[in-house]
Amino acid sequence: MSGMMTARRGGDNSGDGASPAGYDPRAGESGGKEEKKKKVVALLSGGLDSQLAVRMMQERGFEVSAVAIKTPFCDFDCGRGCGFEIRERADDLNVDLKTVYLGDEYVEMLKNPKYGRGAGFNPCIDCRAMMFGAAKKRMEEIGAEFVISGEVLGQRPMSQHGPALRTIEKESRLEGKIVRPLSAALLPATDPERDGLIRREDMGTIRGRTRRAQLRMAEQYAIEDPPNAGGGCLLTDPQFGRKTRDLFDHTETPTINDIDLLKVGRHFRFDEMTKLVTGRNKDENGVIAALALPGDVLLEARDHMGPVSVIRGDSGGGDGGSTITDYHVSLAASITLRYSDAPKDKNAEGAVTVRRVRGGREGGGDSAAATAAEHVVHVAPATDESYARFRIK
Repeated sequence: MSGMMTARRGGDNSGDGASPAGYDPRAGESGGKEEKKKKVVALLSGGLDSQLAVRMMQERGFEVSAVAIKTPFCDFDCGRGCGFEIRERADDLNVDLKTVYLGDEYVEMLKNPKYGRGAGFNPCIDCRAMMFGAAKKRMEEIGAEFVISGEVLGQRPMSQHGPALRTIEKESRLEGKIVRPLSAALLPATDPERDGLIRREDMGTIRGRTRRAQLRMAEQYAIEDPPNAGGGCLLTDPQFGRKTRDLFDHTETPTINDIDLLKVGRHFRFDEMTKLVTGRNKDENGVIAALALPGDVLLEARDHMGPVSVIRGDSGGGDGGSTITDYHVSLAASITLRYSDAPKDKNAEGAVTVRRVRGGREGGGDSAAATAAEHVVHVAPATDESYARFRIK
């Protein structure tokens, strides 16, 4: 699955900020006949470093066009992950913005990343190569000279050391065409430098994880409310990584629906084919109900406030629900009751409504629920000892 959309150009807010040591913003000015600006493409994450890279190139007289990447694990509209109000940032920078969605192709890569994963489930090198590949396509579309990013040498242990940066360039077929302005004076010469489009003395010498230099630059460039440093991608989070690993270990090709379900609730693995997800609050309950597929089983305490839970058998949807047994339903009902407001007396049974979804479209919400076959089971709430071994955490 892949798709693209573009956002309009925003207002001018270029600022007159200072730059890294040795960087002279006046060197980009010309007193004679105005020449047509050369174009560059920026990978824009919305974070501070990529904004600074854009500002540096704008000061050098380049016209910058930005590309922002969305994946199933990084949606900058959701308020988490890689979000940093990216469209507003593009407007502040006065750059065109194209967003590129990497969907099924990203999931396929994640099954077996060529360069492995980090401490979570993050395939940083393969991921960056895909992102730069999208930037390369944009570069060719608009006739840009090269691609820039806000990467800082030594900032990320897996993908921002010298050998990894070279591997990413090779895999994206952009050897010599990626400029990392914040650290470029510390890195090997690129084609733009050799061709005289940029000068080494104008580039930055930032390295490592410290943010002091970037924060000084943000003040000089009048970048308001610079975002905090963060891992960004959900896959770098250890707990989310464990849930993702479990999904990929038990599902040949996870769907976007499967991945969206990873982002909410408590997760339990019953067996090779069957898992349970229980909501932790009202919002998550709504998401779980909306993500229910034909074949899934929805559960909810009948007489008490509590979670909406979903059992998913096989790979989800269709006839996969046939792998869900009465044992699974009973266990899931007891766990659902455990997280509700029902009394926790193990001898006191409570009622749990069970709806086996028979039809409706994917993510159908009310449509799916309306076609569910409903009945009630009576179970005692689960004890910690009875369900802890199923918890993915």
